[in-house]
Amino acid sequence: MRIIVPLKQVPDMNRVKFDAEGGRVDRSSAGVEINPFDLHALEAAIQIKENKGGNVTAISMGPRRTESSLRDALARGADNAVLLEDRKFAGADTLATSYTIAGAIQKLGAFDLIICGEKTVDGDTGQVGPEIAEHLNIPHIAYVSWLEVSGETIVARCEMGGRAYTVESAFPVLLTVTKDVNVPRLPGFRNKITARKAAVEIWGTRELSGFADISRCGVRGSPTRVHRVIIPSEENRKGMIFRNTIDEAIAQIADNLLSRLN
Repeated sequence: MRIIVPLKQVPDMNRVKFDAEGGRVDRSSAGVEINPFDLHALEAAIQIKENKGGNVTAISMGPRRTESSLRDALARGADNAVLLEDRKFAGADTLATSYTIAGAIQKLGAFDLIICGEKTVDGDTGQVGPEIAEHLNIPHIAYVSWLEVSGETIVARCEMGGRAYTVESAFPVLLTVTKDVNVPRLPGFRNKITARKAAVEIWGTRELSGFADISRCGVRGSPTRVHRVIIPSEENRKGMIFRNTIDEAIAQIADNLLSRLN
């Protein structure tokens, strides 16, 4: 079974700063890591490989420093890694990102399964996974909290809108998984050393020629425009004690809430 796991390198969201004027995250202001949701996707792929056999390819798009996250993926059990790195890929929104990754997946050749994290902690849209499936014209199952490969199909439980559904699909198919699907393993020391020496393929516009229309990549292919970025101000919470009767306290609380709304 050939499994592909798209990964994203994200900043440490507890330390990152925002460029309010440019409407972007200042990624140079904090350390970076693999998107936590994507670690669950990678773990799911590795578990399937261990139980059913196969090959896992990790793929990511970003600047050259993203290679460190792909090496982390190799240390955790991925077999191959591909980095999509080119100036013409920069500034991509979710549509252009998913289109570029889908083109790279087509270049990789036949596959059975694509597993993505349900969303990223920096963008929080949850759009890239389903959009990749649309570009490749394959089905997708979202918000997967449990899965099992059974013969020529995969069975998954997805949770949406407070309900759980069990879905079965033939291959190829794309899944987006939640944090409930597994607990990601930590890379061992020897695997880290091996991953440092492993080859990471670097693909740019030349390598994707024939698989992706470059005018649909990067900022050129991104219809989304950020109108404004608002950083919420932190407010100290204030406690209030009402010592009147229940009816009087309810009336005071209602008046207080209404005054804030007005």
